Amino acid sequence: MPRVASKICGLSTADTLDAAIAGGASHVGFVFFPQSPRHLTFEKAAGLAARVPERVGRVGVLVDPDDALIDAAIAAGRLDAVQLHKTGRERAAAIAGRSKLPIWIAVAVRTRADLDQAQAWRGIAERIVYDAKTPEDALPGGMGLRFDWKLLDGFAHPLPWALSGGLSPDNVGEAIGVTGARMVDVSSGVESAPGVKDVDKIARFLQAVARS
Repeated sequence: MPRVASKICGLSTADTLDAAIAGGASHVGFVFFPQSPRHLTFEKAAGLAARVPERVGRVGVLVDPDDALIDAAIAAGRLDAVQLHKTGRERAAAIAGRSKLPIWIAVAVRTRADLDQAQAWRGIAERIVYDAKTPEDALPGGMGLRFDWKLLDGFAHPLPWALSGGLSPDNVGEAIGVTGARMVDVSSGVESAPGVKDVDKIARFLQAVARS
């Protein structure tokens, strides 16, 4: 078992999915959000999900979804966990109860005070994903933005957590060293264009994680 787990998020093709699995990713992420360039149809998600071995977790990434979207995404993606963005506490709790799946919550970070949001998710979330805060009119993730990793120094994490936001093959080793992250989550940092994953960048990213 690698010291640091890794999720390659926003996968949409068989070759890039296979690269993530072959490289040792612990989790793969499927995005169900039409405004995102990484959005998957349910048909496409089903085809990709069928390629994922049992040892790799399938995580569905959704933005304040309704029940119909949650149900369809879980079925199509054969999801093992649901990662929620911009979703309130009561709604997330309802999704947890409805889906019976582990819930991951994205916490948008720009300042140290933003980290305190993590406390509110005890009893609902299994994992916090610390991501960079994006502008109000921008997508909630996958923008290649990073926050100051030193904000995490000395922070008492209330739950298991993953580091996200602006990670790449070139900086993930440093990020792990600075933050002590035991899981990292990448999307745009392994792309050649928005929504277009790069097999070589995925391999390099996972190699860098393995060396950390």
